[in-house]
Amino acid sequence: MRPTKPVSRIGKALMACAASAALATVGLAVSPASAAPAKSAAATQVKPGDVCTAADLGTRHPYIKTTEVTPEITHFKGWYITQGTTGYQSVTTSTQTTISVSVGLNGTVQGSFAVETLGTVGASLGLNVQVNYSSTSSESNTVTWNFSRPGYYGVYKGTKKVTGTYGSLNCNRIQQGNGGWALKWIEGPGSGSFTTYTTLEEGAVRCEDTVPANSIMAKAKGLLDCGSPAAKAERPAGAVAPTAKQTQDRLVQRPAPTSGTSAGQPKATGRSTQAALNCEPGAYKIDVPGKPLNWSAPLLANDGTRLRVSTFFSAHLDNWRLCNVTENNGVLEASLWNWGNGGCATIPANIANQEQAYLTTTACGEDDLQRFYIYRDVPGSPKIGVQNKHTGSMMGHDRYADGELIRQYSSGRQDGTGTYTLTGV
Repeated sequence: MRPTKPVSRIGKALMACAASAALATVGLAVSPASAAPAKSAAATQVKPGDVCTAADLGTRHPYIKTTEVTPEITHFKGWYITQGTTGYQSVTTSTQTTISVSVGLNGTVQGSFAVETLGTVGASLGLNVQVNYSSTSSESNTVTWNFSRPGYYGVYKGTKKVTGTYGSLNCNRIQQGNGGWALKWIEGPGSGSFTTYTTLEEGAVRCEDTVPANSIMAKAKGLLDCGSPAAKAERPAGAVAPTAKQTQDRLVQRPAPTSGTSAGQPKATGRSTQAALNCEPGAYKIDVPGKPLNWSAPLLANDGTRLRVSTFFSAHLDNWRLCNVTENNGVLEASLWNWGNGGCATIPANIANQEQAYLTTTACGEDDLQRFYIYRDVPGSPKIGVQNKHTGSMMGHDRYADGELIRQYSSGRQDGTGTYTLTGV
């Protein structure tokens, strides 16, 4: 077992987490917040400063900071109708621009937090937006339209592009002006931008048509470049070559490729060498509240951290120390060092982008996958929620059962099973 070097202080932040009477420096009392039942994530859209409960310590929700809605033309073709060629025609349009749904910079929508973010956007704007990964480039680009009058038409498909920024809310204790404590939703780590779009609309518009301002149809009419000689020229019925303005607009609207990870979440690096840790002197069990199962580190390198019953044979695999502890706005950040195998809790780098990736331990290093935020109940209660710094996901488990893996959930476990207790040993 690798020795650790205690720091010279016992951090107040750490002692506030302790649940055991063995830590005599902490005064314990029953917390009314701890008795509150879990509530549904869909029950309401939480806002910064709203009251939360102890069951929410293991959960996370998005909140929308800014939004912008703009009409976009995804497919377009200039089309000329002469007298005698009116009626239904099928027009094959060209791709004008492509809109892909994304949350953060991954270029995809992964996990419940991303879906909840886009659902919150739609609800706040009163729009039916795409909440799963999709792209307008996959839509058919053929438009069938009944042309009732001769003229120069813009045949189009379009949508409303919805962009903006979001933040992340976590439940944590806040000290009140009177010296008391309360649980409230506070802004946590994990923010970025999103892009989505509404249902595709198709149609045809002439230069002579009057259209609503800032509409998809108005955007299409703008592409016709109605004042140009090309728009006024007589020509045979059928396709019209794009004007210089249409070509330029098409080039401008081509989206740049996206890459990277979500904002505030730097790319994970490979496994590093063993790092020296400054660990707080206390050791803890991370328990399921009121029940005998707790986090137990793996004995084998290819296994994960599981719920186990503590026995004489646990070999300290159920004992954890908080190391390199810092505190910011009441939220602890720490590495979780296991007494039994000498490793640090981590999400494996090769699956860190996956919903429900399992928690394990590995050689301690300078790696945000090994750093965790700890959200706490009001003083006197040992209840906590645990969030991985790199992925932004909360720790939890699918079901209460011996041997069940501890996993990450991007929005946490909304039934309260992501709330644990930190018990001093």
